[in-house]
Amino acid sequence: MAHIVTLNTPSREDWLAQLADVVTSPDELLHLLNVDADANLLAGRDAKRLFALRVPRAFIARMEPGNPNDPLLRQVLTSQDEFINAPGFSTDPLEEQHSVVPGLLHKYTNRALLLVKGGCAVNCRYCFRRHFPYAENQGNKRNWQTALEYVAAHPELDEIIFSGGDPLMAKDHELDWLITQLESISHIKRLRIHSRLPIVIPARITDALVARFSASSLQLLLVNHINHANEIDAEFRAAMKRLRMAGVTLLNQSVLLRGVNDNAQTLANLSNALFDAGVIPYYLHVLDRVQGAAHFMVGDEEARDIMRKLLTLVSGYMVPKLAREIGGEPSKTPLDLGLKQH
Repeated sequence: MAHIVTLNTPSREDWLAQLADVVTSPDELLHLLNVDADANLLAGRDAKRLFALRVPRAFIARMEPGNPNDPLLRQVLTSQDEFINAPGFSTDPLEEQHSVVPGLLHKYTNRALLLVKGGCAVNCRYCFRRHFPYAENQGNKRNWQTALEYVAAHPELDEIIFSGGDPLMAKDHELDWLITQLESISHIKRLRIHSRLPIVIPARITDALVARFSASSLQLLLVNHINHANEIDAEFRAAMKRLRMAGVTLLNQSVLLRGVNDNAQTLANLSNALFDAGVIPYYLHVLDRVQGAAHFMVGDEEARDIMRKLLTLVSGYMVPKLAREIGGEPSKTPLDLGLKQH
């Protein structure tokens, strides 16, 4: 259940105002939540030099006041553990820093990933692109045009994935232009958008955006990035209902995170909350081994054990696929749960 923190937040209708009014100081974040900063929390403040702290107030409003272990807070608060250089963790765990053209990754045979925008509404401390060279892959019309020319020249592509950063950081008129260009390429059938913005700032799902999605000749899919049931509120559910009515397929992918959702009951609660909002649990990723996030790691055997327990708590259609991404591989790699038939 979400806990409400009273904050002076911009109008819920104006997502750009909410985007501009973010908390960037660990001290301010803890103060807003009435969390006493112990030595460990204070020691983590300098981690914002490694990766900036950025949290919209609408997301803070769902955190539990006074709880330093709140699962939403843990996802965004700087930690001294980010300074640990753990073996096997790197700045480019998925080997993505070599794009075919600026801002376009053609990692899989039939689909390519367009980095629409480099920024995000919220900086999640476990982000696998926290070290990505966005300066070399700027989301602008010149780079988009180059990427679209590549897409048009590769008929094996039938799906484009909007990613980032967060692609919904692009304004409605920019997304309209991109969608229109893709609609003119005959071999592109599907557009998949991966975004955390609808859960962080539900007001991002504007009437204009819903109308454009509804009018598209492409099959539209929105993959939300939600890790805990407490993130889901009435505003998000209303936004998802409007998208469903517009014909958008709604999915979710989560990351298995130590101290956030690393038990079966928490994941069951998430699956139920997602399904109640009309969103299908799609993937549960084991952590990408990005430098600065090792403290979130859940080992493979523990992950399998959690998933086996989850199977007993929810219906099969609410069980996400446990998977990992491996740099250079042609697809995500499912983790076998080791289930035995009797």
